[in-house]
Amino acid sequence: FFPANNCCSFYFISLVRGSEGLYMVNGPPHFTESTVFPRESGKNCKVYTFSKDGTLFAWGNGEKINIISVINKGLLHSFDLPKAVCLEFSPKNTVLATWQPYTTSKDGTAGIPNLQLYDVKTGTCLKSFIQKKTQNWCPSWSEDETLCARNVNNEVHFFENNNFNTIANKLHLQKINDFVLSPGPQPYKVAVYVPGSKGAPSFVRLYQYPNFAGPHAALANKSFFKADKVTMLWNKKATAVLVIASTDVDKTGASYYGEQTLHYIATNGESAVVQLPKNGPIYDVVWNSSSTEFCAVYGFMPAKATIFNLRCDPVFDFGTGPRNAAYYSPHGHILVLAGFGNLRGQMEVWDVKNYKLISKPVASDSTYFAWCPDGEHILTATCAPRLRVNNGYKIWHYTGSILHKYDVPSNAELWQVSWQPFLDGVFPAKTITYQAVPSEVPSEEPKVATAYRPPALRNKPITNSKLHEEEPPQNMKSQSGNDKPLSKTALKNQRKHEAKKAAKQIWHYPPAPQSTPRNDYLLKSNFWGALDRKLKAIEQLKEQAATGKQLEKNQLEKIQKETALLQELEDLELGI
Repeated sequence: FFPANNCCSFYFISLVRGSEGLYMVNGPPHFTESTVFPRESGKNCKVYTFSKDGTLFAWGNGEKINIISVINKGLLHSFDLPKAVCLEFSPKNTVLATWQPYTTSKDGTAGIPNLQLYDVKTGTCLKSFIQKKTQNWCPSWSEDETLCARNVNNEVHFFENNNFNTIANKLHLQKINDFVLSPGPQPYKVAVYVPGSKGAPSFVRLYQYPNFAGPHAALANKSFFKADKVTMLWNKKATAVLVIASTDVDKTGASYYGEQTLHYIATNGESAVVQLPKNGPIYDVVWNSSSTEFCAVYGFMPAKATIFNLRCDPVFDFGTGPRNAAYYSPHGHILVLAGFGNLRGQMEVWDVKNYKLISKPVASDSTYFAWCPDGEHILTATCAPRLRVNNGYKIWHYTGSILHKYDVPSNAELWQVSWQPFLDGVFPAKTITYQAVPSEVPSEEPKVATAYRPPALRNKPITNSKLHEEEPPQNMKSQSGNDKPLSKTALKNQRKHEAKKAAKQIWHYPPAPQSTPRNDYLLKSNFWGALDRKLKAIEQLKEQAATGKQLEKNQLEKIQKETALLQELEDLELGI
């Protein structure tokens, strides 16, 4: 399960947690239950975690939090923490942080500290804090553990060298809502978010530790009005941050799910709004490990996916498709675009150096995706409580072959599954192959649901018309002189046009993430039903005319509309 003597034969461990217990699985290449960790039967395991390098493993069994060495297979420590539900190791395995829900006594007095920091070497508790919210419960460390930070009462407290008894520094701004410490070595940087209030805009600022004082201390600043919450994403080299700003309500009426904008902020002071050519939600944004480009998945379904450079210019457009997520491989040379959740699980695996499609496997009903640290294998899973039926997991090769599959029995549930982590650089990048690797597991054909057909069309030939025509990737489009990139003004006008069109025809939209499919279905059914009633009325008028009854002028005009109505129904036929 660990690389030995720099050879090319590796064993990996997958962790599985569910109603059948907690256990480890070896593989690839051979899939067997691991002897490193004896299976914990029962349903009491609430949480587990690996250290960043994969050498330590901690879990809670409802009575204790235990730590073992994956290398020596030995128990290191046990802590009496039956209510702990969150665990995290510090980057260099010095500290184990545990969190349990905060409670107060019946008389209203303050509760006891619920965030504990344990010395992994000695097992002693270094410090306890009160941490009421689960969100951002864990302190944030620099990779060398020189620095550790917590958000306390809307300011960021910094500790140095794991000395939690002394606050080494504070970053105080009015109502800091969130912060993210930069990855990588010194100098350390921090991105902070302050929400707007009383007409003032929200803003994100970048600082270099410990230079927080003075009006010009910030490395960069970006303000925006449309932000009820933000997600901040540092690139690996800590030179820039991507900010996804979200509102709870879309005032244009084009979306039920709020409005998102994407911003770029660099530590050299540069900032920009990333112009997304298609209007609609931003589903996912991910940095490449090279730190020189990022991929965004956005727009009303079928969603677009585009790679941008550090100037926020589009580098490659993947066209549109049923997708809401993007995952770069650890080495950054392969990109998976996927449609999970309420989409069918289609994956597109791309060689992003040559922009060549490698494979298009389908992982139906998947709720989880993760790259193996070797950059060769992929883990997908269907887990409860998101889905309580057809639980199980699959291990794939990126060329589309299923190498291992486990389906949970119908009376059981799978709650969590993950790879054992390894540090960057352990596995060298391999040459990309396009031919599917051999596998003993038979390939699966995805289930194709029958398209809804209104009664008026059920005795007619099936057509292949689609509500939305998908755009091909830019290197598969027919070459013409009209394929020049749009200017920023043209992009804005295009987005406004799409927003107005969307607001008028909101029933056209396929469900956005976390939407209710039933509501979407009812909207479509009601529309088709209205057309179907018109066609039935026309049939009745034609029958009356056939018996010799004299029809009014408006009734004759209705009959003349029959061809147009039938054509409209054919054009709106959906494959779902």
